[in-house]
Amino acid sequence: MTRHIEFHNPPTLMRAVGYAHGVETHGGRLLFFAGQVAKDAEGRVVGPGDLVAQFRQVCENLRAVVAAAGGQLTDVVKLTIYVLDADLYKRQVKAIGGVYREYFGKHFPAMTLVGARDLYDAADGCMLEIDGVACLP
Repeated sequence: MTRHIEFHNPPTLMRAVGYAHGVETHGGRLLFFAGQVAKDAEGRVVGPGDLVAQFRQVCENLRAVVAAAGGQLTDVVKLTIYVLDADLYKRQVKAIGGVYREYFGKHFPAMTLVGARDLYDAADGCMLEIDGVACLP
């Protein structure tokens, strides 16, 4: 690891295995955060079978990653949302949007929704994963 890169693995998230929850470059103060799933600090899936509950836990995890680097969710400039069932996501978009606004307010970074055939943690019951970039002060 070079000196200008710092890894962030907040204790409020499950232990990262083989990756960092967030990587910060000190020159530009960009935080690149790894895909977050709906797991709590003990690695248990929150909201099995409930996409909205899982979205809420993912937002909580995103907040923890960004806060560990000294930022807030309004510093996020890009999100990529990977879902196993894009149609289900679209059917529940109103409820998901409500959860989104609880965490991000009226801040809307560039976002991409990707329907995925599989996710690394899908066998555990995770239905979505979100990664992204934040520009920190």
